[in-house]
Amino acid sequence: MPAATGAAGSQLRLIIRTDGAARGNPGPASSGAVLIDAAAPGARRPDAAPIATISEYLGVQTNNVAEYTAVLRALTLAHELGAGEVEMLLDSKLIVEQVNGRWRVKDAKLIPIHAQVKAALGRFARWSATHVPRAQNTQADALCNEAIDRVQAGGARVAVVRAK
Repeated sequence: MPAATGAAGSQLRLIIRTDGAARGNPGPASSGAVLIDAAAPGARRPDAAPIATISEYLGVQTNNVAEYTAVLRALTLAHELGAGEVEMLLDSKLIVEQVNGRWRVKDAKLIPIHAQVKAALGRFARWSATHVPRAQNTQADALCNEAIDRVQAGGARVAVVRAK
């Protein structure tokens, strides 16, 4: 796990699962994130109970922009919740490889948001990003679909739920 400087000495460790969706590419897009207390029993299970969730409609975007936006929103909320360490379990191999520095960011639309994600990661004492199969990310995926459906029905663009 890469270490960061200047992060708070918080004991809170969060597991973050995110997803982005675009119905069409580009198309109506959304992001979803699930934040789980890593100390909770079964925290690494795909169906673990979250302490917070985000479901956000993004307008017309590409899937990769939606994926990155989900990570950025989750990291921002993790910081607000006081996390000192985050473990990201993501089904986007692109994001995992890019934030770990193994792949270059070539898409001009992704360069600024990648920089924002890297800056957000710098606020944590420790972080990791691991690729997981899509089947292990059903909660975040459901939040993406919920966001698009909610807005199409006239509802709010963003829904953030905090259990803590």
